[in-house]
Amino acid sequence: MLNHVYRLVSAKQFEVALIEENLKEGQVVVRPKLLSLCHADQRYYAFQRSPEVLAKKIPMALIHEGMGTVVESKSPEFNPGDEVIIVPTTPVEHSDTIAENYLPSSKFRSSGFDGLMQEYVISDAERVVKLPTDFDSEVAAFTEMISVGYQAATRLLRVAGPDRESVGIWGDGNVSYMTAAILHVLLPEMKIYVFGHHDYKLSYYSFATKTYVTDAIPDDLELSMAVEATGGNGSHDAISQIIDHIKPEGSVVLMGVSENEIPVNTRMILEKGLTLIGSSRSTKQDFEDVVKLLSGKDELLEEMRLLVSLKVPVTSVEDAIAAFEADNSNGWGKTIMEWKV
Repeated sequence: MLNHVYRLVSAKQFEVALIEENLKEGQVVVRPKLLSLCHADQRYYAFQRSPEVLAKKIPMALIHEGMGTVVESKSPEFNPGDEVIIVPTTPVEHSDTIAENYLPSSKFRSSGFDGLMQEYVISDAERVVKLPTDFDSEVAAFTEMISVGYQAATRLLRVAGPDRESVGIWGDGNVSYMTAAILHVLLPEMKIYVFGHHDYKLSYYSFATKTYVTDAIPDDLELSMAVEATGGNGSHDAISQIIDHIKPEGSVVLMGVSENEIPVNTRMILEKGLTLIGSSRSTKQDFEDVVKLLSGKDELLEEMRLLVSLKVPVTSVEDAIAAFEADNSNGWGKTIMEWKV
C-alpha cells in the first residue's frame, strides 16, 4: 500500500513523503483520527533540540499521542472498525528486570522513528490497545500523557513508605494535573497540595486539598510524598522546595524533563533520608490500566475532559502548521488535531 507520511524536515516545515509499505502477519493498519500535541513535539517542531539530535532524527513524522480506527488487520485480536490507541514505546527486546520504557534499546514514535502524522499507521498488534465502544475519543487522544502520569503515580506508591497522609505536586501544567487526578483516584483520602505559578491554572485542581503559588508556601507545611512535574529551568527551584517541605524518609518522583543539568542539595537528601525516583514515559500495561480506570471512574473522565481546550481540523500541511502555532498560544490543556488528511 502507498502511504502519505507528513514529516518535519526543518524548523516549522513539513513535507509529505509517499512511501510503499507492506502489512505483515500480526500487524494492523490504523487510520489516525484525533492527534494530541505535546511539548516534546513542539521542541522538535521549533528545532529546539540540539543540532546533533536533530541531525539524527529529522526528517521524521511527529506526534506520539493519538487514537484512530483499524482499517485492515492481520491479527485475530483486531477487526476493521475497532477504535484503538497506538502505544509509542516500541521495545525490541524483553527483560525480566527492566520495564520496556526504561530499556535503552526501546524505540519511541516521534522520537526514534515516525510518529502518527501519517495517512495510515502500520503497527504490530501487540503495540495497540483497543478502546471500549463508548470511550471518549477526545480523551483517548491524549491517553499517552495520562499513562505517563499513571506510571509516575504508581512508581511513587510502590516505593513510598507507610506515611500516605499527603502528597505535594510541583507544576501546574498538563502532566501535573493528570498525575494529581490519578493520585486522587488511587488514594482518595490522601491530602493533595499543588504548587504552581498561575492562579488560573491552579483553579482547575478542584479535587486538591489546597493549591499555592510557589512564592507563598507556608513554612510549616510538611508533606509525606512529592511529585516534581515542572521540567526545564523550573526543576531546580521545585526540587529545592520539595526538599524543604518533605518529611524525613519521604519519597519524591521526578517527572520534569530538562535539557540542562539540575543542581540538587544532596546534603539535605542524605540528612532526611529521602528517596528520589525517576519516571519517564509509560508501558503498554499503563495504557491498559488507564483505559480501565477511565472507563470505571466518571469523575476522573470529567476531570480529564477539562483538558480538551482546542480542536483544529487538519486537511493539509498548512493546517498542521496552524495547529502547532495555535498550540503555542494555548495556555491551558491539550490541543487536538482532527486528522483528516
